[in-house]
Amino acid sequence: MLTIQNGKLKIGIKKIGAELCEISSIINGTQFMWNANPDIWGNFAPNLFPIVGMLKEETYYFKGEKYHLSKHGFIRNNPNFQIVEESGDKICLKLSFDKESLNIYPFKFDYYVIYELNQNNLNITYKVVNLDSKAIYFSVGGHPAFKCPIYENESYSDYQLIFESEEMSETHLLNLQSGLVTNKTKPVFDTPKSIQLRHDLFDNDALIFKYLKSRKVSLCSRNNGKILSVHFEAFPFLGLWAKPNANYVCIEPWIGIADSENTNQQLTEKEGIIKLDEKEEFMASYTIEIHQPHLV
Repeated sequence: MLTIQNGKLKIGIKKIGAELCEISSIINGTQFMWNANPDIWGNFAPNLFPIVGMLKEETYYFKGEKYHLSKHGFIRNNPNFQIVEESGDKICLKLSFDKESLNIYPFKFDYYVIYELNQNNLNITYKVVNLDSKAIYFSVGGHPAFKCPIYENESYSDYQLIFESEEMSETHLLNLQSGLVTNKTKPVFDTPKSIQLRHDLFDNDALIFKYLKSRKVSLCSRNNGKILSVHFEAFPFLGLWAKPNANYVCIEPWIGIADSENTNQQLTEKEGIIKLDEKEEFMASYTIEIHQPHLV
C-alpha cells in the first residue's frame, strides 16, 4: 500500500487500480473508509473510466465498430498503474493506453489519478490527456465507500446524508436485470435536504441523481455530528449506493452515467460523455473533507 500523510490524516492507496483504501486520523486512529470485506463487497473506492455504470449489453459503437466494456470500465483492479510523482502529502499515478486497451477502447490516452492532502481535506483529481490524432470520448467518476457507522456505539440508522441545498430531485430508477437507467423516478428525500440511511435503502440498487442543486453532501451522525463531506462541484451526476444490509455508504461523484434503456449505444452520443479534442487535457477534482472533531 502506498501512503501519504500530513499532521491530520493518513491516506492509503493501492497501486492496483490507483484505489483509495484508507482515510484515518493521525492523532486518534479513527478509520473512515469501508474495509472491503470480500464476503460483502471487496472494493474500497474504485476509479471509473472510461465509462460510468453499465452499457447496454456491455456494448458500444464508435465509427461503425462494435466494442465491449464491462461495468465502470477497466480501471478497477488494473495492475498497470505507474507512480509519476510522490511526496509527503501528494501522489500521482498514471495509466497509459496499450494494445490490450485499444482492443476495447480505441483511443490513445494517459489517465492520471492524483491524491493530495490539504489540512483535513483529501483532493482527488482525474486528469486525462488525449494522445490520439482524433477526439476521444470518456466519462470519469469516483466510488468511495465510507464506513458507517464510524463509532462502535452507533447503528447504521443513526446516520443520514445532508445536502447543502433543498432538493426536488428524485432518484432515476435502474432496471435490476440490465443495470440500465429507466425513465422512472422515485422520491427518496426524507426532508428537503436529507436522506435517512437504512439498510433497505439500496434494495433496488443505487440512487442516481441527475439534477441536484447541491454540490456538497455530508455524512452525519445523530450522536456524533457531521463526520465527513464530499464536495463535487465539477461532477453533474451523483450516485449513492451500498450492498443491502452492509455497513457502509458510497458517495459517488460522476461525470457520466449508465446507459438508458433506449440508448442507441453510440459512444459519441452517450449521456454525460466528455469529448476531448486532439492533444487536449481534461481535469476534474472532488474533495473528501473529514470534519475536525473526529480527528482529535
